Amino acid sequence: MKKLFTLLLVAGMATMISCGPSAEEKAKAEQAIKDSIANAEKMIADSIAAAELAAQEAAAAAEKMRADSIAAAEAAKKSTSKPKPKPKTQEEKKIEETKKVTGGRG
Repeated sequence: MKKLFTLLLVAGMATMISCGPSAEEKAKAEQAIKDSIANAEKMIADSIAAAELAAQEAAAAAEKMRADSIAAAEAAKKSTSKPKPKPKTQEEKKIEETKKVTGGRG
């Protein structure tokens, strides 16, 4: 009985050791790791490209706003006319006529 038990124990251990992953399974696992790394690198590159594109668009928008502001300021400068004098009252008109007539005489 002792010999039979030892024989079964050795056979069981040999079976457990031989049930490890095969070469194909190891290759598939390694390929999956490589694919995962490649996907992660691609995602990083895509996010960097997206960030650079967003920065370029923001710079372009800022430059457009600056150009629009300059154009608006120049347009406002051109369209601004001299303020019109307020209309004179009857008394101011009389005083002005008197100054013209008297010509500075007392």
